[in-house]
Amino acid sequence: MDVEHRFVDTNGVRLHCAVAGDGPLVVLLHGFPESWYSWRHQIAALAPHFRVVAPDLRGYNDSEKPRDVAAYALPVVTADVAGLVAAFGERDAVIVGHDWGGALAWTVAMERPEVVRRLAILNCPHPAIFVQHMRENPRQMARSFYMLLFQIPWLPERILGLHGAWLVGRAVERSVVRRDFVTPEMLATLRRNASKPGALRGGLSYYRALRRSPDARGGYPRWLRRFLWGDHPPKGVHEGPADWPKIAAPTLVVWGENDVALGRELTLGMEPLFTGPFAIKYIPLCGHWVQQEQPDVVNGHLLDFLADLIPAAPGATQDPDAHAENGRLEP
Repeated sequence: MDVEHRFVDTNGVRLHCAVAGDGPLVVLLHGFPESWYSWRHQIAALAPHFRVVAPDLRGYNDSEKPRDVAAYALPVVTADVAGLVAAFGERDAVIVGHDWGGALAWTVAMERPEVVRRLAILNCPHPAIFVQHMRENPRQMARSFYMLLFQIPWLPERILGLHGAWLVGRAVERSVVRRDFVTPEMLATLRRNASKPGALRGGLSYYRALRRSPDARGGYPRWLRRFLWGDHPPKGVHEGPADWPKIAAPTLVVWGENDVALGRELTLGMEPLFTGPFAIKYIPLCGHWVQQEQPDVVNGHLLDFLADLIPAAPGATQDPDAHAENGRLEP
């Protein structure tokens, strides 16, 4: 399947997109410190049935890279996704996100539900659950300490960018379970894309913008919030899961169980956050980079989840229970 590379203007920013296939629109949102390339296996599996769009998020790889941290706030990048759906001539789309792309996908589903036909999340906790654990779970606080280090101005991107972003590649190598996916080509692409001018600053700006948001303040321990604001938290803070908008779109969560940064416990207790159908699939012996470590398993879960959206071939009767061994639908 040939992949077309094009630039799309949305919400005042120009995004580079990898585009393939035809059919219902599927938008794939990558995480840090990646690019559209992290979805290469999913593009190949989905494009025979769907029109697949995998953008470089603003600040990454070949997309535009605003300098202001405020340009990476979740409401802004949420508007990027909504504008991207419209730019491809659709009112809604299947939104799939991993890592930071998952955080963005959660937000789009809550704040712009009209553009989300289905939602699939890979190794990214719902913000309500993450905020709760950042208040109450010391182990998760320790795992997420890097997020505080990323708040330091300019120094993290300087260090991560040394020697052709060597540390970026090394961090991925050390955090995987299935090492066979870490090929020289994959590492070279990861490091090359991260080394482009402004790319690491853009990626880190998501973390910096998040710490300035009201929801991040909700993640502070209760004693610190009381010290800073007394019994009246700042406007916009979500105190608990009940304060978050419920998600109506059918939702699938796929989770590599051996994620070094995000514990499996972050997937528990999510059901009250949805009014629509919700399911979770765990993948054992798999780390954070789930769609690359176990692409056939992830592709099978996605195709099962989206099976009823696949247009039937003219004159053919589709059997949704017919699957190949690797999880792809039989033609």
